[in-house]
Amino acid sequence: MLLRLGHSPDSDDAFMFWALAKGRVSASGLEFEHILQDIETLNRRALNGELECTAVSAHAYAYVADQYAVLSHGASMGDGYGPKVVSSRLSDADQLRGCLVAVPGEMTSAFLGMKLWWPGSITPEAEGGGQTDIRYRVMPFDRIMEAVISGETDAGLIIHEGQLTYGNHGLNQLVDLGAWWRDRTGLPMPLGVNTIRRDLPADVQKTASQALRDSIVYGLAHREEALAYAMSFARGLSTQTADEFVGMYVNDWTIDMGDAGRRSLRTFLAEGAARGFVPPVSEITFVQ
Repeated sequence: MLLRLGHSPDSDDAFMFWALAKGRVSASGLEFEHILQDIETLNRRALNGELECTAVSAHAYAYVADQYAVLSHGASMGDGYGPKVVSSRLSDADQLRGCLVAVPGEMTSAFLGMKLWWPGSITPEAEGGGQTDIRYRVMPFDRIMEAVISGETDAGLIIHEGQLTYGNHGLNQLVDLGAWWRDRTGLPMPLGVNTIRRDLPADVQKTASQALRDSIVYGLAHREEALAYAMSFARGLSTQTADEFVGMYVNDWTIDMGDAGRRSLRTFLAEGAARGFVPPVSEITFVQ
């Protein structure tokens, strides 16, 4: 049975799925076609249930919970770190009032995290906003630092490897949303999860789940080979920085999110629903 597997063309996802892509682990009776697209595109495709198995933002899962179950393996958790709001001219988060912030997508977990963190409103640029509001502009994640540096926007919400490299570009951190979430809840911040369509047979769901877990475990056990493969997706990072980035998001949380990871995902979406940012999710199904 062929399953289309959607994931981002990033070094951490490449590391995670290397063993599966290269046939180092098997999935009894299943064949995977790897679909590499940015997370916001995968979020949009999941709304239509297009792919049998796909990564989605934790934020986006609120909109697709009726179609997809969450795989307990392959999650990206920010354990005391995560997306950051950075600026070249602002030095304090309070200075964001009335400012324009570049964001990587309205369905990203980074964006929901920023909305939960900010005490005021966050409104689209076209709608204006009051002096206590943040206005935002959506742009590709790999353009955000450039927009901040050039002054096109006052600040930027950065994800992926930008979490490590922003300082090299003269930008300063206003908030680390993963650290803020950890301080508030004692939990890792849920950023991305792997999901599988609910209409697939239960045995297919479990076999796919096991294959993804095996791929992650194999990559961690053969780190040098997996990292060499991941470097082709590292967007110019040094091997040392790519290794650090992979370590942030392919680790024990990725092998299995555990009770704390599941609790964090439930809390993240429940708080989002309570603030009216996402639809309520009555129950999240986890495939072990």
